[in-house]
Amino acid sequence: MRTDLDHLPAAKRHELAAIVRILFAEFEDALAGRNAPHRKAGRILKIILFGSYARGDWVADPVGGYYSDYDLLVVVNHDELADVTEYWAQADDHLLREQTVTGKLRTPVNFIVHSLSDVNAQLKRGRPFFVDIVRDGIALYEAPDHPFEQAKPLSPEAALAEARGYFDEWLPTANNYLALGQQARDQSMRKEAVFLLHQAAERYYHCTSLVVTLYSPKSHKLNFLRSQAERLVPKLIEAWPRDTRFSQRSFELLRRAYVDARYSPHYRVADEELAWLTERVSILSELVRLTCEARLSR
Repeated sequence: MRTDLDHLPAAKRHELAAIVRILFAEFEDALAGRNAPHRKAGRILKIILFGSYARGDWVADPVGGYYSDYDLLVVVNHDELADVTEYWAQADDHLLREQTVTGKLRTPVNFIVHSLSDVNAQLKRGRPFFVDIVRDGIALYEAPDHPFEQAKPLSPEAALAEARGYFDEWLPTANNYLALGQQARDQSMRKEAVFLLHQAAERYYHCTSLVVTLYSPKSHKLNFLRSQAERLVPKLIEAWPRDTRFSQRSFELLRRAYVDARYSPHYRVADEELAWLTERVSILSELVRLTCEARLSR
């Protein structure tokens, strides 16, 4: 794989080096005290930068409020060690803290974790998401003697059948959550409405990623899913204006709704914010439908 970062400014290279250090440190802490042999022998085998910062077409738009994120694939040596909640929650919190509190990181970080055996299985099945990462990604760290398998081509017929199956499954359920959210809003059930809108948006993003790449990360983090889908289909950026504090705050309320709208007595969403969120998720639904139908037709 490529290892060069010469196309990135020095500040970006320093940030990525700091991110790698954080991932290693937090993973070591997560393994501390674990007695199972595969846990004690747990290792990070690869950390790969992919997406816009690997390709060199990242975006920094202070006027529109859109900035590209770092996208990273972390490869570990055992399937269980890819459990994000069990082994990687501290790393996720640490990276977010360095961005939002200390300001040491100026660029948001999204990372996914898979075992080497899983990635190789995906390559053998011709999954475009992983094929693209291996082809275009940049190794920030790579342990010796743990190569990826040679990718095998996936026939257009097989890809179409799988993508259509995802579309037929995910879009209707997303539409159902949107309709339920609209009904809850009409009945002044604000918390329930915003939670249902979160579920709709989450499913629209999963639908997009699955139809385009036959893969979507197993996550409820809406900002992460949005970033991944917008990387694949930049037109989806139109669903969420980022140029005002109101729009930024409203999306943050939607992002938090997965947990806080259900469990926090302090969570509040105003009628104006809820109306805006309903409108934007409706716009997202149409953009996703058009995107996926165009993809399937090709």
